[in-house]
Amino acid sequence: MTVTRFAPSPTGHIHIGNLRTALFNWLIARKAGGTFILRIDDTDPERSKEEYVDAIKEDLEWLGLTWDRVERQSMRLDRYAEAADKLRDIERFYEAWETPTELDLKRKKQLNMGKPPVYDRAALSLSEDEKTKLRDDRGAGVWRFKLNHARIEWPDGILGDISIDAASVSDPVLIRQDGQVLYTLASVVDDTEMGVTHVVRGSDHVTNTATQIQIMEALGQTAPTFAHHSLLTGPQGEALSKRLGTLALRDLRAAGLEPMAILSLMARLGSSDPVELRTTHQELLDGFELTHFGAAPTKFDEEDLKPLTARVVQSLDANDVAEELTASGVPDAAQSAYWLAVRGNVETRSEAGKWWPVLQGQATPIVADEDRDFVVTALDMLGEPPYSAETWSTWTNAVKEATGRKGKGLFMPLRLAVTGHHRGPEMADVMPLLAKKPTL
Repeated sequence: MTVTRFAPSPTGHIHIGNLRTALFNWLIARKAGGTFILRIDDTDPERSKEEYVDAIKEDLEWLGLTWDRVERQSMRLDRYAEAADKLRDIERFYEAWETPTELDLKRKKQLNMGKPPVYDRAALSLSEDEKTKLRDDRGAGVWRFKLNHARIEWPDGILGDISIDAASVSDPVLIRQDGQVLYTLASVVDDTEMGVTHVVRGSDHVTNTATQIQIMEALGQTAPTFAHHSLLTGPQGEALSKRLGTLALRDLRAAGLEPMAILSLMARLGSSDPVELRTTHQELLDGFELTHFGAAPTKFDEEDLKPLTARVVQSLDANDVAEELTASGVPDAAQSAYWLAVRGNVETRSEAGKWWPVLQGQATPIVADEDRDFVVTALDMLGEPPYSAETWSTWTNAVKEATGRKGKGLFMPLRLAVTGHHRGPEMADVMPLLAKKPTL
């Protein structure tokens, strides 16, 4: 069975970059009829907040990305401790005490000598007496995994065949000085014990994947299939990382953007397939092919979500926006006719009722000085409501005959006088909905 996972840290709200990872893993699992796990990476007790756990679930539910089960890494610390003990037993785990300053000096020295800035494994040559003294002086050290200096290779689901020389990578720290288990070890244990078969994540994890493959092999486990999607940039190719705080999913939601607009864009962005608005999750599944995605940085522009959102909203029925219409004062009996008339000129659900005051005679007419006499004459020629779908045509034809005006010079001043807007619904649809005769 196909098993995927999304493993966010509850240290903040998930953003559009996190969503890409969640969506790909969700699509793979659902397309195969498999299992999608929401795995909360909460091994950092100081930064992890329960409010963010709730927010992550809320954001995913809003998008319809449901999960089959939830796992909490903070509840699995005993499993990580067992894995650490096994790595110690096979002499692939060692303690090191260098300070950040000492490590930085080592890296600078290596760079000056033209060598790769990797950890020099000085801790491996320490005697037991030296280790005891360091523990007395500095307390517990960090625990590093000892890599085999061989090439690490795997067929990546997006990037193709990957080969990394382990000698060019530092032995990764898996447990901090304070005893906190880091993601690299926790993820290895979870992925293998939970039967995860496919892992899709950002290309900034490629080196991390190489080390995890070796850790899995050391623990006698088989690695899942890995794929690394491209990283998002801004619309001009600028780094998006500094703006991710403003691209939280709840901020996009507050801006009125629609879930299917967001999912439709993110399910195709960076692939060889065109972005197409999908109306159901099944359509997303039917059109998703992981192999169609490329390695090049992918430009993301939140402005692209607005026309997609408008198309979603404009396809809705009155029942879908009944809450917004009622809140705007549109009576139940009038909602269907009103929405059919105006929905083509609404871009978000929050705007659903914005034309109702206009139809109730609360519009502020816009009349240019040179058009005032013409508009007064035209309004004198308009009878009292109720109006029909033919009223606009009948009225404007009569005004044309009486004044000689035609085209834009005829229609635009009258639209502005009636609605106070340069653009809007078809006037033939507006007139039957007017509660009273327009006046200046």
